[in-house]
Amino acid sequence: MSARCQVTGARPGFGKSVSHSHRRTSRRWDPNLQARKYYVPSLGRTVTLTVSARGIKTIDRQGIESVVAQIRARGERI
Repeated sequence: MSARCQVTGARPGFGKSVSHSHRRTSRRWDPNLQARKYYVPSLGRTVTLTVSARGIKTIDRQGIESVVAQIRARGERI
């Protein structure tokens, strides 16, 4: 599973951790991804989406039908 939200497109951020001695090491900030199952009436089945916490809120606001239509318009398979 790639670290990418299917709704918002959130991906990991990259940067450096800086210690007390100011030594820098690479690190990444991963989005809060979760696998969620949603029933889509227009498809007549459930779909499993990899979504971030913000993506879940987006689905709650706009509705699963609207969000699935946007994902399919981008050409992604669900």
